[in-house]
Amino acid sequence: MVASCFLRKSLTALAGLLLLSFGSLAASQIEDQTEQFFRSGHTNNWAVLVCTSRFWFNYRHVANTLSVYRSVKRLGIPDSHIVLMLADDMACNPRNPKPATVFSHKNMELNVYGDDVEVDYRSYEVTVENFLRVLTGRIPPSTPRSKRLLSDDRSNILIYMTGHGGNGFLKFQDSEEITNIELADAFEQMWQKRRYNELLFIIDTCQGASMYERFYSPNIMALASSQVGEDSLSHQPDPAIGVHLMDRYTFYVLEFLEEINPASQTNMNDLFQVCPKSLCVSTPGHRTDLFQRDPKNVLITDFFGSVRKVEITTETIRLQPDLGNMENRYKKEWMDEELMEPLKYAEQLPVAQIIHQKPKLKDWHPPGGFILGLWALIIMVFFKTYGIKHMKFIF
Repeated sequence: MVASCFLRKSLTALAGLLLLSFGSLAASQIEDQTEQFFRSGHTNNWAVLVCTSRFWFNYRHVANTLSVYRSVKRLGIPDSHIVLMLADDMACNPRNPKPATVFSHKNMELNVYGDDVEVDYRSYEVTVENFLRVLTGRIPPSTPRSKRLLSDDRSNILIYMTGHGGNGFLKFQDSEEITNIELADAFEQMWQKRRYNELLFIIDTCQGASMYERFYSPNIMALASSQVGEDSLSHQPDPAIGVHLMDRYTFYVLEFLEEINPASQTNMNDLFQVCPKSLCVSTPGHRTDLFQRDPKNVLITDFFGSVRKVEITTETIRLQPDLGNMENRYKKEWMDEELMEPLKYAEQLPVAQIIHQKPKLKDWHPPGGFILGLWALIIMVFFKTYGIKHMKFIF
């Protein structure tokens, strides 16, 4: 009997030790996975999309930017993580035959302006100074959240720019320009201030490759629509409105992005090949020497999509809340509700009744000029009846 009791206690103790060891092993695995997640260096995505051109004949540059905006939103980046800068509002331009629309294809089927576009910087707000302030975070404290790039050292940032440029510069509003040196220094400030993890820079302009020649900060990958000495050409002419609808490079990039979904495994090497010289006429370029990862291991969605790290488990997780704290909290909330006075709405009708009720009768007032006209009529009748000679009896 004693032996059986001793054996039972020994087995119980052994089972407890095994459960404890398994529990500690599972806990250590969870901790390792958590550390691996936070060591990955990438937890959120941002996009800065810039159109630097004004005037109706630059319609295509606005369409370029709005098309990229539509693609990144479709792949999961929310408006709260997109800074959209448009130097002109083509949707409301008097020359636009279809107001509130911007099309990127001559079949006029896809309105890239959409119904929920959120432009953060528009018209004369799109300046070199504001652009550099957005990148570096050197903005006034009163600037609203929607106009800020609130990135950190775990942010992957897509920066897309389009407009008119030349060797080493990009024009803003046809009145100023940003140079490749200023842009490179801004990216270095971002790196020093830990405002990005990895950065993808895309530019569609003439001699676009000159804009990334001076980059020297780490973890930057750059793409351009043309080499130094080459022009970037337009695409999709529309005789009905008298302008081209898009630029060639952006047109084929977006055609490529339309095939991408949030779960796609397509990598950056595929993006490098989307617009050969036979299609673009110009020679697209890219630079990857500053980037630490191999482009074939970089997914398109690492920059164009949202980041959703989800771990699927078949285990049941039981949550055991502190009942005492919950009870005290509910008592406090109940007492607060009792102390609050009930809301009172004075003379408020249901919406349906407000819509269908008859308008109230207004007090009658003589129309403007009625009294003056009445006096004029009296005077005319007086003169016709008595004439000028009787005026001396009045005055």
